Amino acid sequence: MAEVPEFELGRTYDRDEIVENWGGSRYSGIAHSRKTPNVMIFSDPPKGRTYGYIDHLALYDGEGPLVRYTGEGRVDDQKMTPGNAAILNHHEDGRSLRLFEAVGYVGKSAARLHRYLGEYQVDLPTTHIISEAPDENGKLRKVIVFQLRPVGPTAEPSVDSMPVVPGISYTDFHSVTEVEPVEVITSKLVELENNAASAIVRKAVEETEVRRREAELVDRFRAYLEGEGHEVKRCQIPIPGLNAVLLSDVFDVADKILYEAKGQADRNSIRLAIGQLFDYQRHIDPQPAALAILLPEAPNEDLKSLIASVGIELVFEEDGQFVGWPVSAASMRTNASTDSNR
Repeated sequence: MAEVPEFELGRTYDRDEIVENWGGSRYSGIAHSRKTPNVMIFSDPPKGRTYGYIDHLALYDGEGPLVRYTGEGRVDDQKMTPGNAAILNHHEDGRSLRLFEAVGYVGKSAARLHRYLGEYQVDLPTTHIISEAPDENGKLRKVIVFQLRPVGPTAEPSVDSMPVVPGISYTDFHSVTEVEPVEVITSKLVELENNAASAIVRKAVEETEVRRREAELVDRFRAYLEGEGHEVKRCQIPIPGLNAVLLSDVFDVADKILYEAKGQADRNSIRLAIGQLFDYQRHIDPQPAALAILLPEAPNEDLKSLIASVGIELVFEEDGQFVGWPVSAASMRTNASTDSNR
């Protein structure tokens, strides 16, 4: 049997070469191979938007690089078809996700060339969300948007393929109750029993559990704020010159408070949250009234002092309540006033 070649990061391939070496379909956007343990997924953001495929190949959030890839299905609500299931279940199936972006044409033909961006895996615990986009007939429908994280090195997507984001936008959270039909898997958080495949995810189990705790904490806090009559969003922040977008955690629209959540109250997590909040704040105009860190439990006194020393508020969960909420914006206003007098 001939040896299967390795994918070359950043190299451009045509579909014939991909099929010959790794299998899969010549035409499908999601090519589940019977020849090798791979699922090849192909993205063409400029062309895809015509059909309601809104792919984002260079997002960043608190966990690092993130790709959002729209599943298959050009008309009506998308369902968990074999192609979409191949992405969702690639861990259980022992297959690698290989991401390609369209970068040109083969000669003067209509056949596309595809640049290999690297190996990815579905994110845990939020493997996918449900969004809305028009289909090829202009009818608004529900689409499955997979959330993917890189496995090892990746190649940067081309500038031409990036979405144009003129300024800060505020995106909604998606909840299970909003989604129909039932055939589409729609959970904001995958149930514990559905995460049995996490043992083969190429990340430490502890990291997966911390991220699960963070996602669940965000959901509880969001429900709490909405119960208080507050509108809750996330900030989508374009980075000038980099064709990349940062995604924040919680933005309380009513009080204009930007929160960064962490799944544990240790020093490294809090240091990271501080850096992320100041990074986000630089690009948001008008700036938030205050910055706050959201934790699942109280940190030690030294870490409380660290958070207070940089003018950031602290909210943590204790006995089903959120201590430190509502947040006072006094320290933020004091800091802003001090900065303006320099």
